[in-house]
Amino acid sequence: MNFNDFKNKITKLKTSKLGGLNAQFKLAPKMRLKYDADKIIANNPRKAAVLALFYPNIKNETCFLLTLRASYKGTHSAQISFPGGKRDKTDKNLEKTALRETFEEVGVAETSIEIIRELTDVYIPPSNFLATPFLGFVNQRPNFNLNYEVDKTIEVLVSDLLNDTSFTSIKMNTSYMDNIEVPCFKLEDYVVWGATAMMLSEIKELLK
Repeated sequence: MNFNDFKNKITKLKTSKLGGLNAQFKLAPKMRLKYDADKIIANNPRKAAVLALFYPNIKNETCFLLTLRASYKGTHSAQISFPGGKRDKTDKNLEKTALRETFEEVGVAETSIEIIRELTDVYIPPSNFLATPFLGFVNQRPNFNLNYEVDKTIEVLVSDLLNDTSFTSIKMNTSYMDNIEVPCFKLEDYVVWGATAMMLSEIKELLK
């Protein structure tokens, strides 16, 4: 998708109906389906926010940013995610959280980012976070400056996400489940699953 075409879609993106849980659950692991709204509320999840950041590459093709998390002793070690994290007491809202975390993790200035809209919250059982995704864009490819939480950036073409061949499933072992088949996207030779894939599923439907 040409970046000019993407920008021409922004007005419609702001008002289009979201796919919500129906879109997200196409990429949800089976264990996630066990959590309904009442159970999520009962768990009193921590608030977090992430940013799906769109920008043009050197060919003016529309891309978005994913990150490979650094390895650490924790639930989400070395996983693929959007820039983001938990809400800080100083954040006036979750949009501010997403912008602050994006700057801290990959060095993209808040003032350069235009937020398009908020998407549907995603509950993440292993860490008990309720993450709010935001769509945003910058007008030129950023010069990324990574902090210790990020091992590398992954630049993904929107056209690859929209291509249905990117959808598949694999069997995985994680710190909290063994040999379970999970739906996923394969993007830039990386397997994207879990909460990030659920967010991408809603984004994919919105862009289509």
